[in-house]
Amino acid sequence: MQPASEWFREWFDSPYYHRLYFERNEQEAISFIHRLLTLLHPPPASRMLDVACGRGRHARILAGQGYDVTGIDLAPSSIEYARRFRNDHLDFYIHDMRQIFCTNCFDYAFNFFTSFGYFRTPRDNDRVIKMVSLALKKQGVFVLDYLNEHYAHQHLIPRSEMVIDGVVYDITRWVDPTHFYKRIHIVDPDGKEPLEYTERIARFSLRDFDDMLTRGGLAIRNVFGNYNLDPFDIDHSPRLVIVAEKHPR
Repeated sequence: MQPASEWFREWFDSPYYHRLYFERNEQEAISFIHRLLTLLHPPPASRMLDVACGRGRHARILAGQGYDVTGIDLAPSSIEYARRFRNDHLDFYIHDMRQIFCTNCFDYAFNFFTSFGYFRTPRDNDRVIKMVSLALKKQGVFVLDYLNEHYAHQHLIPRSEMVIDGVVYDITRWVDPTHFYKRIHIVDPDGKEPLEYTERIARFSLRDFDDMLTRGGLAIRNVFGNYNLDPFDIDHSPRLVIVAEKHPR
């Protein structure tokens, strides 16, 4: 069992995590990527980095559009799965996104589906932004997809239950001034005993991200409020999608 502060290591490496979150809404992911590409207009030879790529769902979509894509993730089982899809334009590596990956390598970097904000200290979050900034070329673009913390708080559902392929997910949610919490109690008829994981996600506002990105040498260019890329509204937008550009130096 991992320490509570490193809850993501075990949970993100669990098959239940992917069944709960990612084996649904495939069309939503495809539509979101296509809208981003229409907005960004990446040149055909662009190199792209998918940060915290999981099993590579978004990376595969990007590579399918002809771009050279690299995915990195901390979870060994996710990378093992993603590597089934490797080709000349798509590759995956086990990597902690708090550590430097490369310097001046990529034209674009992406961080999808609130794959940020789960580290113990502000310094760790800054290290992620710094890693992305270093990995980008001059005037490279970073797209960060996070929850809108104000909307998420206002629409918090304290308790819910889902049944997926016979597995019961009993979910409890709560919040404090700095974090969102989600406890997932899992009962699998084929399992020996129930499992339980607790997510902890930081409550970051747009201002918080502006500060972090600025410290990392990135400037916000656009802000959107959902996967349709509609304008961001703090009261009504479920997502906070930020497009930032690396300062030329």
